[in-house]
Amino acid sequence: MAVETLTITRPDDWHLHLRDDAMLAAVLPATAEIFGRAMVMPNLKVPVTTARAAADYRARIHKATPPGSNFKPLMTCYLTESLDPADLAAGYRDGLFSAAKYYPAGATTNSAAGVTGMRRIYRLLDLLQSIGMPILIHGEVVDKDVDVFDREAVFIERVLGPLRLDLPALKIVFEHVTTAEGVDFVESASGPTAATITPHHLMINRNAMFDGGLRPHAYCLPVLKRERHRRALRAAATSGNPRFFIGTDSAPHLRNLKEHDCGCAGIFNAPTALGCYAQVFDEENRLENLEGFTSHHGPAFYSLPVNESRVVLTRAVDVQCPQELSTSMGTVRVFLPPGGMSWRARLLI
Repeated sequence: MAVETLTITRPDDWHLHLRDDAMLAAVLPATAEIFGRAMVMPNLKVPVTTARAAADYRARIHKATPPGSNFKPLMTCYLTESLDPADLAAGYRDGLFSAAKYYPAGATTNSAAGVTGMRRIYRLLDLLQSIGMPILIHGEVVDKDVDVFDREAVFIERVLGPLRLDLPALKIVFEHVTTAEGVDFVESASGPTAATITPHHLMINRNAMFDGGLRPHAYCLPVLKRERHRRALRAAATSGNPRFFIGTDSAPHLRNLKEHDCGCAGIFNAPTALGCYAQVFDEENRLENLEGFTSHHGPAFYSLPVNESRVVLTRAVDVQCPQELSTSMGTVRVFLPPGGMSWRARLLI
């Protein structure tokens, strides 16, 4: 008999873009409504590279949080080749930083200030290893001679594999993993290694970008991959393996900037993410593993307690979800899975 309702520990989102200013105010409620905590990405137009900047950004997030919400943002430091190690360590010690984020320069939105070579920041990585601070890795090479669909696999071979061997105690999160090669690496890697998986990479493959025409709202980075990779991700996410956990990579962009001659990469899924994950686990007949993926594996990796509150998920024939979010600057398209939603989520107070 099919499960009609499911109550789970309140989940966290271990990879989230909130942007800033008016966009922050518009998108934050969708996350705070369901998730207890979120690992907030630092790639603002002016990147968050100091503890002071993290404190200021956190204050703006708190100000935008809906009244009565106990949502907690976890801040990250944008790694650069000129970063001050003392400030990084002090920010982690004082609880301003929860992790450090590695962006290859030019790999995605607001990544121009990123790192031009992993070995250029090994002094920082040695520090992270020594103080137990996790590194969150956008795992792609950006070489122009590498096919965009192969960038993750090449990154594993050239960069991530050697890094894992060089720094065996470094806590590594392979962010938004998208390939079978990525899954294999995380499953077999020695040392503290984990990966986040997005709802859209579980639900659609690269055909979605070309379905009857060019579909800019299905464009994200890392880019969607072949069907065999989607199937590998679904198997990993639903397996119960504690190395894999939720990370929506919800990334809002105004609709007019997505539908553009050089459209932005990113999918905004915060309003639908948890329902999408439930739908995937349901389709794979693994609903019993959903709570671990959404609510337990992440806190265990980060040595944090699980949330005390609960979320109830309800199966429905046709869950009504808004297709767009209105902001003072324009609209943002909301991710909806092909065929519609079949689960809705509600926080239990």
